[in-house]
Amino acid sequence: MGSNHDGNVVVAGVDRVRVLSRRVVRPSGHAPPPPPCDEVIHLTPWDLRLISIDYIQKGVLLPSPPLSGGALADALASSFSLALARYYPLAGRLAADERADGTVTITLRCTGEGAEFVHAAAPGVAVSDVVSSLYTPSEVWSFYSYNLVLGADAAVEPRPLLSVQVTELADGVFIGMSMNHSVGDGTTFWEFMNTWSDINRRGGGGVITDDMREIATPAPVFRRWFVETTPVSIPMPIGKLQNVVKRFERPDVQECFFTFPAASARKLKARANEEMAGTSTATISSLQAVLAHLWRAVCRARRLPPEQAEATAGEIQERGLGWTAWLLNRAVASFDEAAMREWLEGWAREPEFTYMSKLQSTAGVALITGSSPRFDVFGNDFGWGRPVAVRSGSGNKMDGKATVFEGPERGGSVSLEVCIAPDALRRLAADEEFMDAVSLPA
Repeated sequence: MGSNHDGNVVVAGVDRVRVLSRRVVRPSGHAPPPPPCDEVIHLTPWDLRLISIDYIQKGVLLPSPPLSGGALADALASSFSLALARYYPLAGRLAADERADGTVTITLRCTGEGAEFVHAAAPGVAVSDVVSSLYTPSEVWSFYSYNLVLGADAAVEPRPLLSVQVTELADGVFIGMSMNHSVGDGTTFWEFMNTWSDINRRGGGGVITDDMREIATPAPVFRRWFVETTPVSIPMPIGKLQNVVKRFERPDVQECFFTFPAASARKLKARANEEMAGTSTATISSLQAVLAHLWRAVCRARRLPPEQAEATAGEIQERGLGWTAWLLNRAVASFDEAAMREWLEGWAREPEFTYMSKLQSTAGVALITGSSPRFDVFGNDFGWGRPVAVRSGSGNKMDGKATVFEGPERGGSVSLEVCIAPDALRRLAADEEFMDAVSLPA
């Protein structure tokens, strides 16, 4: 893997994916009414700290649709346009304004200029190529536009905040979406896709209407919340803004997709809570137990010495699943309103951005999780069947990244997309204790 001078990813197998067309899609429809072109949304510290990382990239693999070619692209672009009418800020642009005191502010302007829509084809790639192995094939990264584009790139040189790529496969279709992380989080991302799929599904045979009264997804709330002492907009030193567009050397990593059936997740939860019975009153969740199971296995796969890391690899192995899950439980419990208000006030005084290069400095030792199993991934039926699978793109991939997804089985299954160094990943996939809880691809 490498990148070209535009910052776009170059991956093995990309020649099997061919872009057929690109267009900019603007919001359309009558509900809600179009916003004024001068509407401005001020970004909070939560938003701004993520402007230095790649766009969010997630997507769903769907069965073969009834339409194909230009007819499929036109129908999906039409429903995409209506979804943008409901989420009109995503059709806007970031604006960086220099101030007389040498600082800069970044705002989201709801200009309605539109989002990018890409239609592509990969006739040599089948659904089974994506889902039949634990390992994610290289073609998946080329199912996304805006590969390795930083959020700050949209402030330095105005570009869409949202880009979707519809890739027709031999026997299915992959819909991959890239969203600027400074204007939306995982909730925004999946609720937008839920809305889009709902609109398209209601369109049936390609007839899309603009009646959104029956949309199940909650109406979005665009108002940001600021601590009372925080200026709106937040001024940042220009040097800081220049720093956020720095790119880092992408690591040599591979990724596997592990699914824990609901029964496995419940079994791990029961075991963790049983091990901690009498020593803690906290209830360990299924997700905490699954992540603890992964954490212990990754320590083994990396062959870390017993004294390595903040919670040492030796302790994690010796004290068991319950104690490891309890560490995660306590970390979650440590977040309270007072601590968050203090962090937000401090950030406004001294902005500190999230740099992948800094996170990557912990490569081979740390394990970082993102996303949530609560996001409605498999509800994204565009009208011809629920998704077969979910996969993410190249954005923010590093040694030690574990992305959490809703599992395909209803009732509590969980999937983890694990990205670590190739040698360690092979050992993880061969770890019998870890794999005993994982369902293998068909």
